[in-house]
Amino acid sequence: MTFKGLKPINYGGREVWPLIEGGKGVSATNHASSGAWAAAGGIGTVSAVNADSYDAEGKIVPQVYDQLTRKERHEQLIRYAIDGASEQVKRAHEISNGQGAININVLWEMGGAQEVLEGVLEETRGLVTGVTCGAGMPYKLAEIAARYQVNYLPIISSARAFRALWKRSYHKVSDLMAAVVYEDPWLAGGHNGLSNAEDPLKPEDPFPRVAALRDTMRKEGISDEVPIVMAGGVWFLREWENWIDNPELGQIAFQFGTRPLLTEESPIPQGWKDLLRTLEEGDVLLHKFSPTGFYSSAVKNPFLWDLIHRSERQIPYSKVSAGEHTVQLDVGVKGKNFWVTPKDLERARNWAAEGHTDALKTPDDTVIFVAPDKRAEIRKDQADCMGCLSHCGFSSWKDHDDFTTGRLADPRSFCIQKTLQDIAHGGDVNENLAFAGHAAYRFKTDPFYSNNFTPSVKQLVDRILTGD
Repeated sequence: MTFKGLKPINYGGREVWPLIEGGKGVSATNHASSGAWAAAGGIGTVSAVNADSYDAEGKIVPQVYDQLTRKERHEQLIRYAIDGASEQVKRAHEISNGQGAININVLWEMGGAQEVLEGVLEETRGLVTGVTCGAGMPYKLAEIAARYQVNYLPIISSARAFRALWKRSYHKVSDLMAAVVYEDPWLAGGHNGLSNAEDPLKPEDPFPRVAALRDTMRKEGISDEVPIVMAGGVWFLREWENWIDNPELGQIAFQFGTRPLLTEESPIPQGWKDLLRTLEEGDVLLHKFSPTGFYSSAVKNPFLWDLIHRSERQIPYSKVSAGEHTVQLDVGVKGKNFWVTPKDLERARNWAAEGHTDALKTPDDTVIFVAPDKRAEIRKDQADCMGCLSHCGFSSWKDHDDFTTGRLADPRSFCIQKTLQDIAHGGDVNENLAFAGHAAYRFKTDPFYSNNFTPSVKQLVDRILTGD
């Protein structure tokens, strides 16, 4: 029995359920999950962010970066990315068995995003129905879609962001814009588009924001048949009943990012799946430690707590005695040109006594205090950078021009490529970044998952279609 009002939509020339699998970055969504989602009649999404490729025996090829310079390692990364995502798309297409549709997801802020996207579309002609893309302002998405004749689905978090993209670029290729994904910045997992005008601690109701987006789309002459995809916080469709067939919103589709993590086909390791079953409400934190500079949502585990505490052990300094900065810092630093307040000197000495004996400079004229082994880890990770982002706050890498952001590398952040690759391939879920949406606590309370039940993707999609 299908939930009332929910009808198939026409997408890419065929009828599919208005249910989209979220893309989920590095190896958390692959051919197995996305192919199965499409086979169940929805839109599966292969993550084209640093995807896995396979050797002749079908084993995952470890991504080893053995070149000496960051620029050379960055070129290796792009090659891995194109090979991996292309292989994932081909496998997903086979699994889908001609049902549903296969999208690919890219972050515009990933290193070499345009080159990777073009490389994947070149190698998978006819297999990809659409490209979802967010994290940044992907103005060039429309022209790339036009060149390869695929649909594109921009991911935005406000009507204002959509209007800027439309005016600058998308209006020129309006026929290939198959949907607009509204990703709720307070509810979605992973990176999200919270703007400086919005308060991370004051979530806003998505309905008026999506209604404003539809209003903007109508003013630009975009048909109500072009769906808005609600992404972030979607669990039971029955909770969104007033969104379906609502003339104020036009056609609505729903994206599920967190729920498909706990399926038989989900490629994430068992330890990560087990972690999801233990989460309580509030265990997912919206934070700003990511080297992208964006807010993102992840599980409050020891990895995240370390970042929180690292930033708490932070004091401002000046290079000369000025104002309240009247004393010289005598722990954690070499040299004497670190002037701090007497109160901060006392705090620094206490941190040093606790073992956080090394001070590291940040780009904001502050120092943080860490233990020697943490300092060594941070410095090694910064040196090993392979340019996975277009702009990286942690290593100060930039993927074009002079290959530097011009800012000091920021030790309050972390190497996102290292940790996402590690957790996706069996690393400790407590010692790595574990992205999740803010509804992840519902695994514990939803009776569908009781007695440790793990559904297949088909069982999950069938369950979603009932409203549950």
